[in-house]
Amino acid sequence: MSEQKDLEYAVLGGGCFWCVEAIYQLVDGVESIVSGYAGGHDPAPNYRSICTGLTGHAEVIRVGFDPSKISYKNILEIFWEAHDPTTRNKQGNDEGPQYRSIILYENQTQKEIAEASRTEAGPKFASTIVTEIIALEKFFPAENYHQNYFRLNPGQPYCHYVIRPKIEKFLKKKTTH
Repeated sequence: MSEQKDLEYAVLGGGCFWCVEAIYQLVDGVESIVSGYAGGHDPAPNYRSICTGLTGHAEVIRVGFDPSKISYKNILEIFWEAHDPTTRNKQGNDEGPQYRSIILYENQTQKEIAEASRTEAGPKFASTIVTEIIALEKFFPAENYHQNYFRLNPGQPYCHYVIRPKIEKFLKKKTTH
């Protein structure tokens, strides 16, 4: 059994949580990932309710990371590469406010790092970044069948045609850096 580590957490939304989760599973220093919902007003969101677009929640992941191996700033650098932060309420064919680009900070330090990171990332994109940066009020874990989705369902068409190309693109960038 491994020893307990003091983890820090980042809560991020960049479209479908299955896609974002699959990218962060490849990152050294990431110790845990939970897909879920945050950023809205519904006190008891679930997948069916957030798909209506009326709950205000986004599909997000809560990344537990070891700050001795990777920083919050580095987690955010990956975030900017892992999705298109210039499209409002849309990633690929996934449309609606639940798919918006969002960073939910847990404290003032995370807020400042996130805002600086967004400013730094801006020139890398042809269009303006529309990513929201807001305080995390509450994180709601998604249903169990959403957890570790890509690894458990690699043959599912969405995984094959949407997630796998994102992973391949990420890995290609990672090896060229």
